[in-house]
Amino acid sequence: MDYYKILGVDKNVSKDDLKKAYRKLALKYHPDRTKGDKKAEEKFKQANEAYAVLSDPEKRQQYDTYGSDTFQKRYSQEDIFRSADLGSIFREFGINTGGFSQAGGRARGGSPFEAFFTQGGGMGGGNPFQSHSRGYQTTQPVKGADATLELGITLSEVLSGTEKTISLGRGANADKVSVKIPAGIESGKKLRVTGKGSDSPNGGPSGDLYLLVNILPDPNFSRDGSDLICESLVPFSTATLGGTVAVPTLEGKTLNVKVPAGIQPQAKLRLKGHGLPNGPLGPRGDLLVRFMADIPKEITAAQKELLGKLQALGL
Repeated sequence: MDYYKILGVDKNVSKDDLKKAYRKLALKYHPDRTKGDKKAEEKFKQANEAYAVLSDPEKRQQYDTYGSDTFQKRYSQEDIFRSADLGSIFREFGINTGGFSQAGGRARGGSPFEAFFTQGGGMGGGNPFQSHSRGYQTTQPVKGADATLELGITLSEVLSGTEKTISLGRGANADKVSVKIPAGIESGKKLRVTGKGSDSPNGGPSGDLYLLVNILPDPNFSRDGSDLICESLVPFSTATLGGTVAVPTLEGKTLNVKVPAGIQPQAKLRLKGHGLPNGPLGPRGDLLVRFMADIPKEITAAQKELLGKLQALGL
């Protein structure tokens, strides 16, 4: 979802203007004013979610950085509405929020976090796992436990993004799940697969599966944020006089790189735009070539003679 489009604001909107835009939509589509209108209920729900994200500086930054698809994988509905006080906005206008869910209907079974407008209070009032109606309480179905699995990916897959198919379970009953891996992802990030966790103990929704990303070691490159680092062995003569060396890229190409005369061991040369993307839509980092002296273990008689002459000359 495009949260900015839902609220009718641009990406530079201020906190106060964001709140005004949300108030306008929430009041327009509030269930008290649109009873029975399913389209209005859906717009009311979308406006709630959009404001819950964009009014939180941290969530807004994550949404702006990674986009809607990746944000939805990182944040569950519980995460999105945690600490959001949408009910206070309605109370400013004297509107009763009791008993209404984010979808616009009366509190009912389903995810306990859908019924965040509980009877007699705003967001967070009372036990979130109970619905309140006509003076008595009924226990809502509880969501199943979440599960976590480690997912190993290569630097090449980080470069372009990929799609992985994961088997949950064994044999003929294994459940195969396809997961899109966004380009530029980092180790330690989690991808959420909705409803693929443990079953609920009392008929509620299943938990979610979180895939913990682990970037596998690469034989040629190491990673530093969005930059890549590789080593290039340079013969003594090339390091002294200058020349050209072949440098591989992560895409499998070879770059002919000029080595300046007198290059020192451990010196680095930066190749712009040959690193990893900075997030799914960000620019690519750089490739840092670290030069190492290529000292042969064995030399020919002719080479030994020439080196002896150079040694005599103080080189």
